[in-house]
Amino acid sequence: MHSPIAPGPAAAEPHPGISFREFVALIASLMALNSLAIDIMLPALPDIGAAMAVLNENDSQKVLVAYLVGFGAAQLFYGPISDRYGRRPVLLGGLALYAVAGVFSIFANDMNHLLAARLVQGIGCAAPRVVAVSIVRDSYSGRQMGRVMSLVMMVFMVVPIFAPSIGQIILFVAPWRAIFLLLTLGGILMLIWCGARLPETLPAARRQPVTARSVLAAYLKTVTTRITLGYMCATGPIFGALFGFIASAQQIFVETFGVGAAFPAVFAVIGLAMSAASFVNASLVERIG
Repeated sequence: MHSPIAPGPAAAEPHPGISFREFVALIASLMALNSLAIDIMLPALPDIGAAMAVLNENDSQKVLVAYLVGFGAAQLFYGPISDRYGRRPVLLGGLALYAVAGVFSIFANDMNHLLAARLVQGIGCAAPRVVAVSIVRDSYSGRQMGRVMSLVMMVFMVVPIFAPSIGQIILFVAPWRAIFLLLTLGGILMLIWCGARLPETLPAARRQPVTARSVLAAYLKTVTTRITLGYMCATGPIFGALFGFIASAQQIFVETFGVGAAFPAVFAVIGLAMSAASFVNASLVERIG
């Protein structure tokens, strides 16, 4: 029997020099980098707030919010830029920015500096999030693309479940700044891995010029296409609710419900339920649309 992620006869052709398994692992790691940067931080929010002399406990959540603002806004720009200059330079540039911002997070001496560093880190991590999907689209289509993304999402869904536990383990043996050190090392590792192994997947002949008119026309087409706009309006509040939950979960479970150090386990149970729901949803979508 073949492995479920064994490459087919032409699987390696879209990305020469890298096997199908390594390609999937690399794309999954790029996608997971964002989840790790959000969820690993949750157990450390009280310690960060205390170290930064935050008076209002809710303000500690800004460490997550600042990252999400940068991450969300920057995605609007990375797509057109990667269509013009190729995937590799945009991806490597974003990873480098992510790592540099991680260094500034480690040595931040007040809340404003930390929030600025997290904002920039979110901007940097938007590149791998956008470009990773574009790389898969460059390399595959149809069912093969669906197969790749399904394998990627299987790995991607594991990270939010265990990330808070990783953060809690770090806090048992080191101060909260070690969490930012881990994120920085993760960014550097992905930068080296992508730089050494990932080929350019967008040939020069397929690149498109970036002009204000073309970009605005593309955005206008997006917001005036009924189906696209409908799904956007539906998924926007859902993701907003999800990130609102993530930002406030630590404070609610620890301070209101008193779960203490068991918070990562509680969060993992919720993550498992979400993963199970995602699996069921995939079957329902295939059956009923």
